[in-house]
Amino acid sequence: FLIMASSLTSKSILGSTKPASSPSLPSELRRLSSPAVQISIRTQTRKNLQIQATGSSYGTHFRVSTFGESHGGGVGCIIDGCPPRIPLSESDLQYDLDRRRPGQSRITTPRKETDTCRISSGVSEGLTTGTPIHVFVPNTDQRGLDYSEMSVAYRPSHADATYDMKYGVRSVQGGGRSSARETIGRVAPGALAKKILKQFAGTEILAYVSQVHQVVLPEDLVDHENLTLEQIESNIVRCPNPEYAEKMIAAIDAVRTKGNSVGGVVTCIVKNAPRGLGTPVFDKLEAELAKACMSLPATKGFEFGSGFSGTFLTGLEHNDEFYTDENGRIRTKTNRSGGIQGGISNGEIINMRIAFKPTSTIGKKQNTVTRDKKETEMIARGRHDPCVVPRAVPMVEAMVALVLVDQLMAQYAQCHLFPINPDLQEPLDNAL
Repeated sequence: FLIMASSLTSKSILGSTKPASSPSLPSELRRLSSPAVQISIRTQTRKNLQIQATGSSYGTHFRVSTFGESHGGGVGCIIDGCPPRIPLSESDLQYDLDRRRPGQSRITTPRKETDTCRISSGVSEGLTTGTPIHVFVPNTDQRGLDYSEMSVAYRPSHADATYDMKYGVRSVQGGGRSSARETIGRVAPGALAKKILKQFAGTEILAYVSQVHQVVLPEDLVDHENLTLEQIESNIVRCPNPEYAEKMIAAIDAVRTKGNSVGGVVTCIVKNAPRGLGTPVFDKLEAELAKACMSLPATKGFEFGSGFSGTFLTGLEHNDEFYTDENGRIRTKTNRSGGIQGGISNGEIINMRIAFKPTSTIGKKQNTVTRDKKETEMIARGRHDPCVVPRAVPMVEAMVALVLVDQLMAQYAQCHLFPINPDLQEPLDNAL
């Protein structure tokens, strides 16, 4: 409502002088009105609200959108915002895709896919051009008929029912977008992100299996400072300790032969992470990492730094005291903060743990309901991992890399666009 002086040409709203087409006024305004005060009403056409909530894209500066379904023609991604002039070929992405692919050992799904990727845009003469990069991986071993019962009944603890509740329609072959096959579109750009981080700042991201069912790898048996990819890849379960790796493999074999499944935990560390990544308050670095990792299929928990065990300590016991090292850098004597304080990386090793539930699809009879709400029983078919954590290792690395490269580009744009304060800041590529 706009209150206007009587000298304006708008008509009085009192009595019979109110235009028939004018909307009625609230009683409060009618009481305040007088012949000396004229009130003009400006009506606006209601605009349609547009909601962007696709859920298939991540990142702001380094943005990845995934596409495809488990038993469709293929899966892949579009990477937008990649810096130009970075050497890139399919082989750079293929190594991590091979670590993720099915059928690589007896403790993974027997589905046979080569997961061979093809880059069809954004790269010219072996260098990124700065334009969108399209990566595609065809599906070659589909068995859609294995999932015919999904069109009738819901698999317990799977996404079948909730997809129907949300969309009113869903893919009934292999779980569609809820399948772990969608993560090809994350692992491929994650490999590129890891390459950028390594090239620019010497950053290394390593994930490994630290728990399978009730077999828990003690933290003090892994030296994070000297942990290598070769140690992790030395066995099919991707545990860097050979003794515990054998125990984990035995635990998976025990349920695999019975048509059952188990869960586990993947630990991920980041060495040589640039300082200053993360933005208060809603975009804290650990919050971004938690969101990214928890977006992976089958995830049920996220711990950072001391995690829940830190709640058993006092502040004096938990605090990471500062000191200055021989190179004049501010460091912490301990790392219960997990390399992030106040939502910002401090240069120490970033440490997190992600819990994965037992695979939902098992070869055991279970109670469920049909799509028309009738109770029934079913034995789910299809080829699935008896434990997802060995193949989840490159998936976790990929999501952590996507977070860090996006945050690195944001930090460079905001805080390193102009000369830094050398008394308090250091170059983002200081690790080199």
